[in-house]
Amino acid sequence: MSSAAASATPPARKKAKTTKKVVALAADADIVLKKVRELRKQTAKNIEAELSKTASAADYGSLKKEDLLEVDNLASPDVMARIEDIALRIAKQVLEKNHYTFTVPSRASTNQHYIKSLDRIALGSASGTRTFASVSEVRKTTITARCMELIYNVLGKGIHITKRDLFYTDVKLFVKQADSDGVLDDISTMIGCTRSNLNVVASDKGLVVGRVQFTEDGDVIDCTRMGVGGKAIPPYTDKITDIQSDAEFILLVEKDAVYMRLAEDRFYHRYPCIIITAKGQPDVATRMFLRRLKYELKIPVMGLFDSDPYGLKILSVYMSGSKNMSYDSAHLTTPDIKWLGIRPTDLNRYNLPEQCRLDMTDSDIKTGEIMIDEDFIKANPEWVKEMKIMLRTKQKAEIQALSSFGFQYISEEYLPRKLREGDWI
Repeated sequence: MSSAAASATPPARKKAKTTKKVVALAADADIVLKKVRELRKQTAKNIEAELSKTASAADYGSLKKEDLLEVDNLASPDVMARIEDIALRIAKQVLEKNHYTFTVPSRASTNQHYIKSLDRIALGSASGTRTFASVSEVRKTTITARCMELIYNVLGKGIHITKRDLFYTDVKLFVKQADSDGVLDDISTMIGCTRSNLNVVASDKGLVVGRVQFTEDGDVIDCTRMGVGGKAIPPYTDKITDIQSDAEFILLVEKDAVYMRLAEDRFYHRYPCIIITAKGQPDVATRMFLRRLKYELKIPVMGLFDSDPYGLKILSVYMSGSKNMSYDSAHLTTPDIKWLGIRPTDLNRYNLPEQCRLDMTDSDIKTGEIMIDEDFIKANPEWVKEMKIMLRTKQKAEIQALSSFGFQYISEEYLPRKLREGDWI
């Protein structure tokens, strides 16, 4: 090679060194977390007592345990065996020249009960029939049978599919995904298993970031090394094992925008915690994952939600369950989540500017009036107090309203002060 050619060759570039943003423990961490650590000790004691307690008739108040339908967490072979039992009953009905009929537990609001001592919504034992002989029921009966067939095949293969996958298996029959989705809850109650036991899941929705590590289907996941976005909570949480953490608490966040702010600020390093969001209304996987973290790590959960009826409604779903899935509330609910903020009393306490306080709509007010009469709300007098303030002032506020004081105000001022003062209910 000539000297001219050699001199034209650009020198090899040195690879740029990557740097990892490290945020040290906050200087005031011990002061801020003093009351959190006291709560953590009490939480651990409460969980130990709850897990060692044997359910008694008194837990169900005026109802009897046999008056309620609560499903079990079953292994795939057991779910398949129960589907086979139902299939054999159908075959017998057909051979006897009868139109086949399903007995389906009722999920109507009249068959749902709030159990105060257990702090969750449960499904009653009332049921109805779904028959192939009825013109009005023939299509839904067929969809039920088809979905059971597909679920049986999925369980036999030992795989998971999404609800969308299930829908596209027989689009001409299902027509709308809502029709196949709704039947999944019916099948769970018929079989007596949790929704997750069917191996039909929703797409990823929840996110987790912070001081927790676990193994997911053989892969080790460290949620402090997942970037700003964190780790998607997998829809099949049964594949998560070996959960480890040095977090002091779990911060449950309603909005993903607030989650991103806290993740980028590495709030979980300054005040050791795990941050979770379901981006609004929670999905089954996020609810199951949150429950597992609390009970396996024995640490408290703090809720950060909008100060409006819908924020409180979403928080109540995490705590007491949803009416639509009341049959599975024992496996999905996380009782005793502390409502950290933003609460109606915070609006004046933190001098939130008037332009950040929104007027409640007629729909907001109606929802609030319905909620304040719900048994799971009335069970917590402090919640009732906050709801009354909200309905009296007819004002609401989003968590992001705190950004009016500065984009990092929530992570640098608001949350540290809340935790330091033990200002939660």
